[in-house]
Amino acid sequence: MGIQERKEREKDRRRQQIIVAAKRVFSEKGFSKATMEDIAHEAELSPGTLYLYFKNKEELYASLSLRILQYLIINLEHVHDGKDQDPGEKLDALIKAMSDVYDFDPLIIVNMFHLQSSETLKNLSPRFLKEVKDLSSQAIGAIASIFREGTQKGIFIDKHPTALADIFWSMFSGVVLWEASKTVINENKDFLKSTLEIAFEIFKQGVIRR
Repeated sequence: MGIQERKEREKDRRRQQIIVAAKRVFSEKGFSKATMEDIAHEAELSPGTLYLYFKNKEELYASLSLRILQYLIINLEHVHDGKDQDPGEKLDALIKAMSDVYDFDPLIIVNMFHLQSSETLKNLSPRFLKEVKDLSSQAIGAIASIFREGTQKGIFIDKHPTALADIFWSMFSGVVLWEASKTVINENKDFLKSTLEIAFEIFKQGVIRR
């Protein structure tokens, strides 16, 4: 291994160390109360070291969302490429993929939806903002392609695929954020999975042509 490769690996390792620490701090304190100093302490690094990798805590917050968006896109592309499935079966697979991504890391999913609906985006560097926008667009595009196929084959209602994708995404994010906010008030009221199942079932009944 050359010196440059070793430096790159060390840089990647340090970056992951910071991201893991940030996730713990955001989980414990929430975004508004967390500071770069808190994250540096958790990562056992100096605050100055954090700023070598991230402009501010908003970019750290965004980095968590980028990871889950990339994971989500992989799952969506797998659904889209299911050549032996008809559009109805792909819709079922899409619903399962969204549930699986939530189960993979509920905290980061909640963070991602907060990020996309907040002023935080304005504090990102152009590079980070572009990456968030590109990945979000790619995710919506992958969902829309599933609805496009179903519409073209006459299985889904004749509505614009991107509009259906936006509604599907909005429904998913809305239920996640609303149910997450309820658990802050009373942690025993965790009905997210059962509410999502109902929401997906209602959406499915509405989108399939009768």
